[in-house]
Amino acid sequence: MILLEQMFVLFVLMLVGIICRKTGMMNDKVSKGMSGIVVNIASPAFIISAGLNNDEIVSNRQLLTCLLTSVFIYMGLILIAIFLPRIIKAKKSHYGTYRVMTIFSNIGFMGFPIVSATYGSLGLLYAAFFQFPFNLLIYTYGIRAMQYGTEEESEGGLSWKLVINAGVIAVFVSVVCYLTHIHVPGPVESVITGLSGLTVPMSMMVIGYALGGMKLKDLFSDYRLMLFSVIKLIVIPIIGVFILKIFIRDTTLLGVCFIMIATPVASMTAMLAQYYGGDEETASRGVALTTLLSVITIPLVGAICLRW
Repeated sequence: MILLEQMFVLFVLMLVGIICRKTGMMNDKVSKGMSGIVVNIASPAFIISAGLNNDEIVSNRQLLTCLLTSVFIYMGLILIAIFLPRIIKAKKSHYGTYRVMTIFSNIGFMGFPIVSATYGSLGLLYAAFFQFPFNLLIYTYGIRAMQYGTEEESEGGLSWKLVINAGVIAVFVSVVCYLTHIHVPGPVESVITGLSGLTVPMSMMVIGYALGGMKLKDLFSDYRLMLFSVIKLIVIPIIGVFILKIFIRDTTLLGVCFIMIATPVASMTAMLAQYYGGDEETASRGVALTTLLSVITIPLVGAICLRW
């Protein structure tokens, strides 16, 4: 019920973004600026705020378990991504795009807000550990996979400037603050808390703005993309959580893992497709369609996975 209520709140915030686009209150420049604020300021503050809350004690073993679980989840998603494009009979030139969409979910813009609202600071601390493999993989494997079946060639190897970004640095700071129980002055903590409060409304409004430019008819008429969305948002989360239940007894960690898997396609996939020769149109539609459907699938699939 809590998950359903939170998805309703996020849906309303996305609706505000759509209205802002239709009324001209937001344009591409404003949306891009808001995205920059969320990615580089609000979201990092959001992550750091989790480390400042020492009300709930988490052992080093629990944190290590969380990190290892996130790594194994991404390993599983990479394996699934190898076969999924063939299952849905995608064009070979689109294999890379579907693989990237399969692996990378919108953990920052949607995952963190949902986790924070549902599981509090403890859940957000767990969720922050998914930032490490996400950033490492999307700028390495993600770029390589996006170029599969295209004439584009990879430009060099790993770029640490991309991997070590504000989000990853915030994870380091959050963990250090949590483990050392460092005292942060009240005014500083208030600033961090205030900035973190911008994450949810601004991120959802940006997503809503993007959705406002899409034609629903074009989204729902693509049967291959619909099939992919069903597998991405329903089949993978259900199977994934049932497997994780065999090894994980921590209900909060299990819930966080579900949300990290069940969130829609990461918006970053559309940018990778544009820059590295992937199918930009499919990537953009994938982000939009899975975002719309996730408002329904996350609470429903969550009720199935987390209660059984």
